[in-house]
Amino acid sequence: MKQLSKHSHWLVRLSLAATFLYHGFAKFPMAGMIAEMMGMPVIMVYMLALMEVIGGILILWGGFGPEWTTRVAGGIFALVMLGAIFMVHWPNGWNFMAGYGEGTNNMGGMEFQVLITAVALFFLTRGNTNDV
Repeated sequence: MKQLSKHSHWLVRLSLAATFLYHGFAKFPMAGMIAEMMGMPVIMVYMLALMEVIGGILILWGGFGPEWTTRVAGGIFALVMLGAIFMVHWPNGWNFMAGYGEGTNNMGGMEFQVLITAVALFFLTRGNTNDV
């Protein structure tokens, strides 16, 4: 297991990259609808989508490239997730399933977003170091 542990960061990097690339790319064709739903300018949705895609690329690059890419990706992800928590998920409380079908914003509570924020802050503060 010790031999594999130095590569285990890829489990988290790949899942974060997949999550942010998926949601980032999906926002581009739906920017108008998302902007209307969120009550924000379309340019903000495009900027958010771009941040998610850039963060996804940087977290992957950081796995074998310069440490700054990992730290910047962690910072981007933390900012995006804090925005999601306070703008969308906070009113629904903690439980991710909360809010579905109850006349709220139907976006669930913040437990998933808090987890991603914690992982993002880990990468921001630790960078590429393997000595956990």
